[in-house]
Amino acid sequence: MKWKNYLIMFIMLFVIWLLLNNSLEKEIVLLGLGISLVLPFLLCGKCEVFTNLNLSPKAILYSFLFLFTFLIELVKSNFDVARRVLSPSLPINPGIVEVKTKLKSKIGRVILADSITLTPGTLTLELIDDSIFVHWIDVQSVDVQESTKLIVSNFEKYLEVMYG
Repeated sequence: MKWKNYLIMFIMLFVIWLLLNNSLEKEIVLLGLGISLVLPFLLCGKCEVFTNLNLSPKAILYSFLFLFTFLIELVKSNFDVARRVLSPSLPINPGIVEVKTKLKSKIGRVILADSITLTPGTLTLELIDDSIFVHWIDVQSVDVQESTKLIVSNFEKYLEVMYG
């Protein structure tokens, strides 16, 4: 395991431990440190999840911007889907569209595909190289470039800095 992967996994596990326990008592913190130090070695011997992760200050800033953008898109999509459910007169135009991504790393493409799936109204069906096939509740365009702009451009600009 590369040290960068180990360090990131350790930090993530330790932060999750602290959040779940909601306590800074010495025993709980020490137990969390011990578990967080050992688990990455046991569970992720050949794990390369964070290999392409850029840890520059710009990338860290963009990770927060990505999270903020994702949450905004999540809320907007939730309202849109709820409005369509509660107002049956609103048209839906479901279909499958292809979108392209500029992301080079596998983990960046997977995070993009997961972000699309987690946003109501869209569902990632398949990820093949730089193509993502998406089921869209209201297809606004079947053109690949236009669909790409509408579905992935908000997420992709941040992931590109984070993962390349």
